[in-house]
Amino acid sequence: MSTKKVWFVTGASKGLGLTLVKKLLAEGNSVAATSRNVSELQKVISVENSTFLPLEVNLINENSVSEAISKTVEKFGKLDVIVNNAGYGQLGTLEELTDKESRQNFDTNVFGSLNVIRKSMPYLRAQKNGLVINIASIGGLSGDFPGWGIYCATKFAVVGFTEALAAEAKEFGVNATVVYPGYFRTDFLTGSSLRTPENEIDAYATARKIQKTHEQDINGNQPGDPEKAAVALIELAAMENPPVHLVLGSDAFQMANNKLSTLQNEISDFKTLSISTDY
Repeated sequence: MSTKKVWFVTGASKGLGLTLVKKLLAEGNSVAATSRNVSELQKVISVENSTFLPLEVNLINENSVSEAISKTVEKFGKLDVIVNNAGYGQLGTLEELTDKESRQNFDTNVFGSLNVIRKSMPYLRAQKNGLVINIASIGGLSGDFPGWGIYCATKFAVVGFTEALAAEAKEFGVNATVVYPGYFRTDFLTGSSLRTPENEIDAYATARKIQKTHEQDINGNQPGDPEKAAVALIELAAMENPPVHLVLGSDAFQMANNKLSTLQNEISDFKTLSISTDY
């Protein structure tokens, strides 16, 4: 039996998505890759060929997503792995960010992925196999980052709907995994991948300091290797029983354990109050 798979990867023109697609193609897999501008994909990867389908997709438009999924199945005959990778970081405290800025971040990071899931699940159900990988962030497990609240909220949402999807799709032989990357050395902290608030409030000194640290100090010095992250995702897709939750990076692993420990302690400390509400 061939181990080569058909992958559908969003946000593939840069960052982890680009690294993953290049690795997949090098290993002989078939890949449909999406971007807001198909010429970017053709420039950094390739024009369409027998194993590569570059697609210009507006992820927040259901018709655009539906057409992309249909083209993928028409070309390759099936879908094996869906990777919801597209997204961007939105800096700004909850008070600073406008309704528009907040909703736009949710549109891309949350509703774009839901559109892909909604349009791909009919094929996965019919096949009775497949894997949906949703790329969240360690910020989807811990929101303790001043100035990252809306972004973290989008990633918490990704965690929640991945857990639900895993439970819903199980009876069809379809799996779902949410991935929590830490800091990886991609272009996530530069350009259009990271947006700052339109209206900054000087009083938020901590948030401004963290914003500056991410833009000037962390950027380019992240501990995670995107090439190794791509290898990990390919290994994940080869598992017979993949986990629902997967953290990537030693920093993410440490932060996840710190969060779980803090949560357990806080829940235990207030047990008396918690259970006082029963009849």
